[in-house]
Amino acid sequence: MALLSVLTPLLAAVLCLVAGFVLVKARGTTSTPARKANGASEADFRPWVDQDLQDDTDTVREDEDGDGVDSSEEEDHPHVPYSPTRYPEDTMLEKSREFYTLMNQRRTVRFISPESVPREVIDNVIRAAGTAPSGAHTEPWTFVVVSDPMIKHQIRQIVEKEEEVNYRQRMGDKWINDLAKTNWIKEYLDVAPYLILIFKQTHGILPNNKKRIHYYNEISVSIACGILLAALQNVGLVTVTSTPLNCGPQLRLLLKRPANEKLLLLLPVGYPAPDATVPDIKRKPLGDIMVHM
Repeated sequence: MALLSVLTPLLAAVLCLVAGFVLVKARGTTSTPARKANGASEADFRPWVDQDLQDDTDTVREDEDGDGVDSSEEEDHPHVPYSPTRYPEDTMLEKSREFYTLMNQRRTVRFISPESVPREVIDNVIRAAGTAPSGAHTEPWTFVVVSDPMIKHQIRQIVEKEEEVNYRQRMGDKWINDLAKTNWIKEYLDVAPYLILIFKQTHGILPNNKKRIHYYNEISVSIACGILLAALQNVGLVTVTSTPLNCGPQLRLLLKRPANEKLLLLLPVGYPAPDATVPDIKRKPLGDIMVHM
């Protein structure tokens, strides 16, 4: 009995610790709504469920038996001579200034003309994007070009439906205030002659149906997107870098893309509208973005 009287308080303390740990874990895995505007109830609230935001993009999980992933070394490609053009220093300086001037004119434009753009131009800017470096040269990107008016409108419907929920329920007040000049209406998705949807391939599929690891797939595709933006600027086209939150799975199904592809970016592309305007903003000076040691 004496032993039991000693153990009983100890057992109670242990049970309290276990209960507290379970409660903390439960709180950590439950997301709290950021915003419930316009009288939205708990039952109406739709959380962030976008698979694209939840991907562990740099790893591919093997099947339990270890047979699901081909982790063999990349084949050893023969090396060939490489001698790009080497410019005199004054030419280098001039070309660097010219390219900076071109890219400094790049702006996000939401007012896009419906005027047609030659398809070959779009093909070429995507070819340029495809020159980006990628982990183990896996080239883990798919560029889906949409010009069909019906499909563009379906894309707009999906994006606007989710964006309205984002603005009304999911986004916090600060986020809403920072985006005060925008809303969920995306007219340019119908108007732009082309929509380019960039998907990252989280892994490849080999002929034997095993997964091929795509190393650093999101970083690789992001670099390709940067080159694509530069290529569009180079030919006088404009876009707005649209990240349609919570729309990835629906757009993937609409465009019949496989499950290993996740939407990263949506670009409406075309000429600027004749009455297009952009905010009068300035870029940070070089000293604020570069550290030279």
